[in-house]
Amino acid sequence: MHEFSIVQSLLDLIEENARKNNAKSVSKVVVKIGKMSGVEPHLLEVAFNTFKEKTIAENAEFVIEIQSVICRCNDCNQDFTIEDYNFVCQFCQSFNIDVIDGTDMILKSIELEV
Repeated sequence: MHEFSIVQSLLDLIEENARKNNAKSVSKVVVKIGKMSGVEPHLLEVAFNTFKEKTIAENAEFVIEIQSVICRCNDCNQDFTIEDYNFVCQFCQSFNIDVIDGTDMILKSIELEV
């Protein structure tokens, strides 16, 4: 389960930012997880709640925002959301598309108590 290593990296980033800002604690952590990121949101939440104990984020609320897969058509230049992994432009039916969002996990924000 790679969610454990992701959470360890996430907690390292949180602690680094808290240290840089002289924070006493972290009250909220918001992450964005793309549907094609390979990260299982429920497992990430379980791992975060397990490993946050005895860290600066021990009492932090963990918020997960799920990002849909967004594509851009290279033929008609339209952006659209992919449903059911049907990678065809919804406007012109082209297969000449690029995925522009929904493939990664991002630490969006951290609320610190100073």
